[in-house]
Amino acid sequence: LELCPGRWVGGQHPCFIIAEIGQNHQGDLDVAKRMIRMAKVRRELPGPGIRAPGGAGRGGAMAVEFLHELNVPFFKVGSGDTNNFPYLEKTAKKGRPMVISSGMQSMDTMKQVYQIVKPLNLNFCFLQCTSAYPLQPEDVNLRVILEYQKLFPDIPIGYSGHETGIAISVAAVALGAKVLERHITLDKTWKGSDHSASLEPGELAELVRSVRLVERALGSPTKQLLPCEMACNEKLGKSVVAKVKIPEGTILTMDMLTVKVGEPKGYPPEDIFNLVGKKVLVTVEEDDTIMEELVDNHGKKIKS
Repeated sequence: LELCPGRWVGGQHPCFIIAEIGQNHQGDLDVAKRMIRMAKVRRELPGPGIRAPGGAGRGGAMAVEFLHELNVPFFKVGSGDTNNFPYLEKTAKKGRPMVISSGMQSMDTMKQVYQIVKPLNLNFCFLQCTSAYPLQPEDVNLRVILEYQKLFPDIPIGYSGHETGIAISVAAVALGAKVLERHITLDKTWKGSDHSASLEPGELAELVRSVRLVERALGSPTKQLLPCEMACNEKLGKSVVAKVKIPEGTILTMDMLTVKVGEPKGYPPEDIFNLVGKKVLVTVEEDDTIMEELVDNHGKKIKS
């Protein structure tokens, strides 16, 4: 999904972070401008940070026409409009990418939303959301993200959070959220229920840093010995060694073998069962490493 020109969402692309002002400007144009600058200009943040692309939502059918004329890069469908199917159809037909929140909706409704939007517009994503301000942890239900991923594997899934702090939002990214939306404010103490569930500038910066750190940490699903582990493996990596003196020509049994840190490295511990029943070609002293060349028909090669 290309949510903004040149900014792709989903797959291995970085999580797209939306800093939502909502109504937190409280009708003050100067405050709104300050909040936009706060969301957009985070020069201290490394890598892809926050975009303020002008995505827009709310306001009904007339707003859709107006925003379409403004050439906004994408439409945000707020939770309160998600089950307004005529509105969804009208928005989808504009052909712009859509970010659809799912607060106050059931899974059956979200399946219907998918069926309505998909034939009209391929470029959309769902956000798991619970519409409460501030949101309590037990009502977040991050596992819905995983269920959405199973039910709608061909669209990106994200998270719109109204909880306090950043920990839950970072956890959502660890679960695979590709779009992350949080409300922002200049001061949590301002009047209005939304401010207490919003992030102040310092929290917003920390959220972006934490998300990018987690994305780096997610890494690869392939489990393997990594180059950064080699030094530790050299010191702590174990090998199969002789538990007792084993005379030349002996057929190996388990009671002759043990696992220890030894030099040089030999058969890795996970291959110990493969040695049982094989013949040693030379005498092996107690605590000596079992090397490949000491065993007849040794099979697996020794790990380096």
